[in-house]
Amino acid sequence: MRFDIISANPKITESSLTNGLISRAVKKGLVDIEVHHLRDYAEGKYRQIDDIPYGGGSGMILKPEPIFRCVEKLKSCREYDEIIFFSPQGVKLTQKFANDISLKNNFILICGHYKGIDERVIKKLVTMEISIGDYVISCGDIAALVFIDAVSRLIPGTLTDGESAITDSFQVETGFDPPQYTRPDKYSGMKVPAVLLSGNHAEISKWREKKARSKFRKIKKLNKH
Repeated sequence: MRFDIISANPKITESSLTNGLISRAVKKGLVDIEVHHLRDYAEGKYRQIDDIPYGGGSGMILKPEPIFRCVEKLKSCREYDEIIFFSPQGVKLTQKFANDISLKNNFILICGHYKGIDERVIKKLVTMEISIGDYVISCGDIAALVFIDAVSRLIPGTLTDGESAITDSFQVETGFDPPQYTRPDKYSGMKVPAVLLSGNHAEISKWREKKARSKFRKIKKLNKH
């Protein structure tokens, strides 16, 4: 699987791409990630990538020319399943969506910055807009990292434990994991529930399902407010 990230500030992605799960997937040859600095595709003495919006308003808008040049160069080298732009009005990134899109291979990820991006980029180049949630973040690079992490971990071989990806939160019916405990069985006046120490796997399974459903109902109630 390949991700080509088009960024106005590539340094934002450096730490996550060289540490943790994503870097392991890269080292195993399961994922190929290239970051393209938008300024490398800009023209003029100052390599300008943004400008003031037509019609007035606050903030700066990413110019279309550098993005078009970068995307066209990438498309001349290979075919892409999706050209993605991260935006509030995009399809919500859910676990089911991540599962579905993990079956594809090549992606261009266009990361917005400043106040926005020229609409002509979206109309002409973008095949899919994705939102990682109903809140504001400083740039699309952060959303791109969330997307890459969510999708990469589903590639067989990325995780050490092959079962983990299919038993994670939101993969199961309730959407959440049950409470988890490890050694010691007594700590700070608190004990591990006796059923988990019983060795009765049928009862343990029932307990876990009950607790997960209870957590699901609690979170669902909280999200209504």
